[in-house]
Amino acid sequence: MAKPVNLNRYKKEKARAEKKARADENAVTFGRTKAEKDLDKARNAQDVRRLDDHKRDE
Repeated sequence: MAKPVNLNRYKKEKARAEKKARADENAVTFGRTKAEKDLDKARNAQDVRRLDDHKRDE
């Protein structure tokens, strides 16, 4: 005889799998972590400051 299946557990596992699949899909779509975005923003700001510091006064 087959072992009984807990339907609540099955539904929760299915929902978790769907949520994980959607998260993976979004990770591919949007790509970068917050730390990577902050690092990129800081580097851009540093480049802008460096260029402004080298401007000549007229």
